[in-house]
Amino acid sequence: MLDAVAEGPVDVVLMDLRMPVLDGIETTRRLSEAHPEVAVVVLTTFADDDSILAALGAGARGYLTKNAGRQDIVRAIRAAAAGQSVLDRAVQDHLLATVRTRPPEPARGLPADLTPREREVLTLIGQGLPNRAIAEKLFGSEATVKTHINNLFAKAGIKDRADAVRRALTAGLA
Repeated sequence: MLDAVAEGPVDVVLMDLRMPVLDGIETTRRLSEAHPEVAVVVLTTFADDDSILAALGAGARGYLTKNAGRQDIVRAIRAAAAGQSVLDRAVQDHLLATVRTRPPEPARGLPADLTPREREVLTLIGQGLPNRAIAEKLFGSEATVKTHINNLFAKAGIKDRADAVRRALTAGLA
């Protein structure tokens, strides 16, 4: 496959993932490195996370399952030749379901063990609110807010209020 692409002008390669000698992932990776102008569209029976992510990570521009119809394959090849990415409907649905069921990532630069209330307090500190205003917003007491702040500062290694504001901004909370 690699030799055939090197010999002549090729716009798109239709790639299976399971091949003898060199699998489709490694072949896609090598094609993408040696011939970045050649688009690879995977056509396979595998629609699992590992296969999809490995193929796309190796440089594939498209990913179709073998349930795709002839017109879908032609459309994918034309789209890939035009520089577009194409994913089979089943693959799109699978990827979206995977993303939707993953737990949200913790805010950048903050410990994962912050409670939702501590994150909320940090957000409000980042907005410049004093403890009394935070307590009013959260329908709590100033003493409870101070407890949240102390816990938050200890967990996140925050030195003072100015540091808290900076960390809230950096984490995208304010």
